[in-house]
This record gives sequence, C-alpha cells and structure tokens, in this order.
Amino acid sequence: MIKAAKQILRKPFSSDMSYHLYRAILVGIITGLIVSVFRWVIDHTMQILNFIYPKMAAQPMWLVPYVILMIVICLLLGHITKPYLNQLVGSGVPQIEAVFLGENKMPWWSILWRKFVGGLLAICPGLMLGREGPCIEMGAMVGQGLAESIFESDKDQIKELQECGVAAGLAAAFSAPIAGAMFLVEEISFSFKPKKVVSILAASFSADFMTILFFGNKPCLYLPVRGYFPINAYWTLPIIGIVLGLLAYGYQYTLLSLKPIFSKLKKIPAYYHSIIPLISIIPVGLWNSHLLGGSNVLITDLSNHKLDTQLLLGPWSWVIIPIILFVIRFVFSMLSYGSSVPGGIFMPILVLGAILGMICANVMIKLGIIPSMCFVHILVISMAAYFGAIEKAPFTAIMLLTEMVGTVQQVLPLIIVTFISYYVLDLLGGKPIYEALRLQMGYK
Repeated sequence: MIKAAKQILRKPFSSDMSYHLYRAILVGIITGLIVSVFRWVIDHTMQILNFIYPKMAAQPMWLVPYVILMIVICLLLGHITKPYLNQLVGSGVPQIEAVFLGENKMPWWSILWRKFVGGLLAICPGLMLGREGPCIEMGAMVGQGLAESIFESDKDQIKELQECGVAAGLAAAFSAPIAGAMFLVEEISFSFKPKKVVSILAASFSADFMTILFFGNKPCLYLPVRGYFPINAYWTLPIIGIVLGLLAYGYQYTLLSLKPIFSKLKKIPAYYHSIIPLISIIPVGLWNSHLLGGSNVLITDLSNHKLDTQLLLGPWSWVIIPIILFVIRFVFSMLSYGSSVPGGIFMPILVLGAILGMICANVMIKLGIIPSMCFVHILVISMAAYFGAIEKAPFTAIMLLTEMVGTVQQVLPLIIVTFISYYVLDLLGGKPIYEALRLQMGYK
C-alpha cells in the first residue's frame, strides 16, 4: 500500500525549529551588537592614529607622552588578562575548539568583558592583530551565557548556542554570514547537520543585520573587480598556488615557533609581553601609519596603488615596495600575536596575502601576461589562497573573500589557486592553524 502525504509529513506546527531559531537569532543579535561596537571603536581609533603619527613625526617631543601611554596600556592590559591569560591570549579560537572537545571550560562573563576590553587595548594602539578572533570568542561566550543564565540549557544545548555565537561572531566581524557558518562547520565542529546549520545561519544573518545598521550594506572589503581573468593566463594560476602554499607553510612554522621563543623572556611576565610590540611598532607608525592595525584600509590602499605613489624607491619600486611591506607586516604580525595579547590572525593573513598578490600581479603585468585591470583579481585570489592554505579551510576562504569583496567574477581562478595552495601545504605537513595552536597549548 502506498502511503499518503499525511502519513509521511509531520503534523503542522509540531516542529521545534521555531524554538531553536528564536534562541539562535537572539545570540546573533546580541553578538552582532557587541561586535559592531567593537568594530566601530577600532575603526575610529585607526583614524586617530592616522592623525597622531604624522604629528609625532613632525614634532618628536610628543613621542615621550605617547610612549608613557603605551606603558600604561601595557600595565592595564596585563592587569585585565592576568587572571585568565591562557583563555584570552590570541584569537580565542583554539580555546573554543578545546571547549567543544571537552578539554576546556570558560567562565562566560569574565571572558566576554575581558576579551572586549583587552582586545581593544591591544588592537587600537596599532598592533597588527585581527578583530575577528576576539569577535568569535565573544560570540561563543554570548551563546554560553544565554544558554546557562537565561535558557537553563543542558550540555548539548549549551554547545549549540556556543556554535551559533562562533558563526555570528565571524559573520559580524567581516559582514559575511555564509562564511561565518562555513567556518564553524569546516574548522571547528566538523559536522554538517541540516537542523543545526539552519540555526547557525539564523545566528549569522541576524548578527550581520546588526552590522548593517552600524556600517551600511556595502561589503566589508569592497574592491572593484572588473571583467574576467584572461583564459590565456590560467597557466600562471598553479604557479601562484604553489608559491603561496610554500609561504603559507612558512607562516605556520613561524607562528608555532613564537611561544617557545617568548617563553624564554623570564624577566618580563607573560601578561606584560605586550610592551615589546607596543613600543617597537612606533617607528613603523612614524614611517607610515596605514601599515598599522589589522588592516582592511591597507588592502584598499594596495588595490588603489596609493602606497606605490607615496613610497618611491627608484625604478624597481614595483617589486621593492611590496617586499618591504611584506617583511614589515610579517615580522610585526608575529611579534604582536606572540606577545600574549587578545587578537586574531584572519585580517593580518589577508593583508599578507594581498601584498603577495601585489608582487605576483606586478610581475605578471611587467611581463605582459595580464593587463593592468587584472591587478585586483590577483590580489583577491592571493588573499583567498594564502588564507585558505594557512587555515586549511578552502571553502571558508573562497566564501569569505567572495562576500567581503562583493563579487563572484573571479571565483574559478580563486578556487584553482586556493585548492593548489591548500594541497601544497598539506604535502608539506601543515595542519589547520587553530588545531595546531590548540595542540601547542597542551590541553588534555
């Protein structure tokens, strides 16, 4: 006997989906509000730095009170992070992974406010850290706090709302809701259950909606990608992918070497290590303050060739300038992240990828392989590939760059280069960077 529709389908209004969506949307709204304020403060502080540093370069006597201010920030940051240093250092993603694996526990309110204030104290002075790591950890704490304090949830429900908070935090940090959900599935939970993913998407888009109220609906990193990458230049894409995969392995190796190096600084407690990058980064700001911070502004400057015209170093400027920028950004990104402060690596990785893309694009344009209009194409492709390899999250990288840039015209070249760089890193023995950092932290 063939079953009728009423024997197969559920009764109307018998689903518990509404309850799951209600809780997820609430997590997304609160996370989106917190992250929007976090982003707003950082963005405006960066504008202040772009005003202050030229003044200090013109009148060096103002450096004395500024150095004193950095010392005060270091002391205050150390005081805030000291009680929960291991939970607050870095992006917070390895710690969240450890929570999901049952290896770690966090007091949600203490971590939430300390990550917010500590993240601002670390990022606003211009340390080369990303905002997305703190946003992800704060989102997870919002989910945990609502689950424990409001909904009185069980263990599985707490984890569900923490996952919603993770996705919402990344979605709000970059105004990229699909990438937020994809990041959770690909790099943290490693599972795709339709009902859970629907809740995660609800948290992501509600968090993104809050950022639209603050910043408008323009893509977070809008770059004018016009036209399509020429087919006769596709043979260069595997080469770019191989180079970026090799450099991604170098990034992972260096990042994982930081903790042993900083642990040898016995005379300075770990919670005061921030004084090293806070002071040493000042000469960089005096040279060019746009190099400071995360920083999406620098990527925009690279795409518009602003730094090319500001930093003229002779006929070989087209290759010397990006190499100098890469060395500066690489060294101070490592120095910033390794100094036991709250801050992420997403945006610094994207900046490094953009600079590498600038080198590749300049070489290809000089050799006549691509027209100059494809300069931005290579920047976007390189950002996705470098990020996708380091994170070992190619789907997240492709979706993130597509949402941030606001175009899908370069999606096939982007996929090709990202997967090749991912494959190269895998051959070399690289791991997902957050998994590697979690293993380094020694959770049991």
